[in-house]
Amino acid sequence: MSRKIISTDNAPSAIGTYSQAVRVGDTMWISGQIALDPITMTLVSDGIEAQTRRVFENLKAIVTAGGASLDQVVKVNIYMTDLAHFALVNKIMAEYFLEPYPARAAVGVAALPRGAQIEAECIVAL
Repeated sequence: MSRKIISTDNAPSAIGTYSQAVRVGDTMWISGQIALDPITMTLVSDGIEAQTRRVFENLKAIVTAGGASLDQVVKVNIYMTDLAHFALVNKIMAEYFLEPYPARAAVGVAALPRGAQIEAECIVAL
């Protein structure tokens, strides 16, 4: 099967050696997104709420560019520098995803690129 690279200006460009998303067959893998503004490429805020919303907006933009919707997301991996924000992240995620929710992992990490507090990646079934 051939790989198709998915890219959009509505999400931050890659800050490393990766693509925003890759589609193979009926599956699309979205790379980890931090809370970068796609225009300025700077972190949107120091606050976890604003960062979480930007992360999900970035994911949504890439999923949409790949011809899908968040309803087709089957797995989300979330990385946070402080798991004390777990409840807030759950609340915001529920604004973007409807039940039945995708499978998910939430992992505490020591640090994320550019000082971000949250990063998320997802897998989409097309």
